[in-house]
Amino acid sequence: MKAALLRYRVMATIVGVLLVVLCLVGLPLHYGYHLVDAAFLEPPAYSDGDEGDLATAGWGYRLGTNISAYLGVAHGWLYMIFLLAAFLLARKARWETGFTVVTLICGTIPLLSFWAEHRATQRVRPLVAAEEDQPVPAG
Repeated sequence: MKAALLRYRVMATIVGVLLVVLCLVGLPLHYGYHLVDAAFLEPPAYSDGDEGDLATAGWGYRLGTNISAYLGVAHGWLYMIFLLAAFLLARKARWETGFTVVTLICGTIPLLSFWAEHRATQRVRPLVAAEEDQPVPAG
C-alpha cells in the first residue's frame, strides 16, 4: 500500500500544480483582454474572417494561449493517470464510495486538490504503518 500511496501523492501533486498554473495563470492571460484594456493582453488582429496571426497578439495573450493549449492537454492526460492511481489506492485502502468520489472530484478544483491529497494521506498512513508492523509470512 505504501507504493500505491506514493503513486497517488506524486500524481495528485503534479495534477494539482498543472491545474493551478492553467487556471490561475494561463486562462486569465488568454481571456484577460475581455476584462482589461492592456496592450500585453491584446488578441491577434483579425481580417477578412481569418483566425488572425498570433504574432500580432500581445505577449500575455500568446503566453496564455500556449499555457492553455499545452498544459490543458497535459493536465487532461495526467488527470486520467491520477484517477487510476487514486482508484487503485482507494481499493487497497478500502475507502468508502463517498470518500473516493470526493477525492477524485477534488482533482478538478484548483487548490482543493492539495487538501484532498492531504486528507487521503492522513487516512492511509496508519494503514501503511500497520502493514509494515505485520510480520512477513513465510513461504
